[in-house]
Amino acid sequence: MSIMRVNGIDLNVEIQGDGPTLILIHGLGMDNTQWKDEIHRLNQFNKTVAIDCRGHGKSDKPHSYTLEDHVQDIISLMDILNFEVVNLYGVSMGSYIAQGVAIGQPHRIKKLILTVPKSNGLTSSTQRLISKHAEELKGLNEKEVIEALAKYIVYNPEVRANLVDNLKNTLTPEQMDVANKALSGFDYRSELEQITAETLVISGKHDGLNPPAEGKVCSSLIPKAVFIEMQYSGHLPMLEESKRYNRIIDNFLQAN
Repeated sequence: MSIMRVNGIDLNVEIQGDGPTLILIHGLGMDNTQWKDEIHRLNQFNKTVAIDCRGHGKSDKPHSYTLEDHVQDIISLMDILNFEVVNLYGVSMGSYIAQGVAIGQPHRIKKLILTVPKSNGLTSSTQRLISKHAEELKGLNEKEVIEALAKYIVYNPEVRANLVDNLKNTLTPEQMDVANKALSGFDYRSELEQITAETLVISGKHDGLNPPAEGKVCSSLIPKAVFIEMQYSGHLPMLEESKRYNRIIDNFLQAN
């Protein structure tokens, strides 16, 4: 663990391996431990830079921040560490941040991986799903809410049964509310054409948070994008179809 002063706040940053720089950006409510099942494989061929986004994990938790703050955190980190060109790999919320970085710094992003992404949203996908099923969730605690929503999020029965552990959230309700609000009202659709990176977009066919249609929008607007729909996955293809998913990621990153 290394705490670094970045863009006015303290961010938890973990750097491992050697090779092309690969910045890993986790999902909403998560932290860099999200990569525990992938990091050892990835850092065999890459210098992995796994962060806790602001408001998450061991990083500072401001009382208010925006998606653009997340984006500037990554750009500032690249500047501090003298990373001229990097590859970006973002999952869910991390994919929104990665899009913003690739739009703002197209000349510095060589390869871009967007897993279960969307290009725009009035609210966070989690908040939208909770609001959509508010009647069903009435009176449930946090753990019970996740269990009730599992059927809309995950397709694989085994992963679904362990969803509470897989989506382990260490944020307080107040911190989670701030994190959710940071993702409200963004829209990259008119700017995605500015991305010059070779881009891989992956969606899960049964994802109720960010359905495949959202991934297809991203891939259709990014000039050098390829779209892959995982047939037996929801929002967690890296766990639901891990072997195929890992092969796709590795082939993309290692291709010339």
